[in-house]
Amino acid sequence: MSLIAANHQHPPIALTIAGSDSGGGAGIQADLKTFMAFQVHGCSAVSCVTAQNSCGVQRVDALSPEALKSQVEAVRSDLPVAAIKSGMLLNAALIEATAEVLKDWSVPRVIDPVMVSRSGSVLLESDAIRALCSQLLPIADVVTPNLHEAALLSGENLSDSSAMEKAARRIQAMGPAVVLIKGGGKARWQGQDLLLNGDQLRWLPGPRVDTPHSHGTGCTLSAAITALMAKQVPLAEAIETGRAYVKAALQHSLAIGSGQGPVCHWISPGMDR
Repeated sequence: MSLIAANHQHPPIALTIAGSDSGGGAGIQADLKTFMAFQVHGCSAVSCVTAQNSCGVQRVDALSPEALKSQVEAVRSDLPVAAIKSGMLLNAALIEATAEVLKDWSVPRVIDPVMVSRSGSVLLESDAIRALCSQLLPIADVVTPNLHEAALLSGENLSDSSAMEKAARRIQAMGPAVVLIKGGGKARWQGQDLLLNGDQLRWLPGPRVDTPHSHGTGCTLSAAITALMAKQVPLAEAIETGRAYVKAALQHSLAIGSGQGPVCHWISPGMDR
């Protein structure tokens, strides 16, 4: 019997703190698939468990703040996490627990403030918005709201480009150096996103992909940026590559179930054909 020597690998490690999507299209599941696509080892801390499919969310059960912190501490005590993202946190107690475990962790932190889905479904309890603004945004390096979330965070009616730019500045004033507002599938923005990096405001062009199957888009973009930052890719390049990955994921999205299908993750990062 012969022995084969193992070729041990030492990939960068990223951690996602988010909710579980039983349909596999968003949340923890989308994050881990995205990390894998970028050859980053993904760890996770589950904040809540959803019962959902392509037609919508039927139930959400939150874990305790103690359970969330225990998951994070278990990972941190053993694995050299190089970047972190947070997603759906549901309530003020879970937001406070997340802020507590992240505040003294000197790695890049990408906060996806999952409050409202692209379709307008509310995913955050009403009393949690204040906790998100006062505790989590001040320790964020990058925050990635969609249009609904940017409107809620800033108090702006995003009726035109000027209002969107004002919203980005208001969100930045809460703490994060970088704000990326996702234009999503709205025809008005034609696939554009708005990036505010320090005092540099820039519209990022991009085509609007015509597909009804876009579940998990926001999670996937923030996870892609996190994975690339874990690989020490400069932020501007991480955002550009992450957006290209999402474009390809939308172009090859999965028409599964009888509702809105998810984006596809088994593509090469940057593939846009």
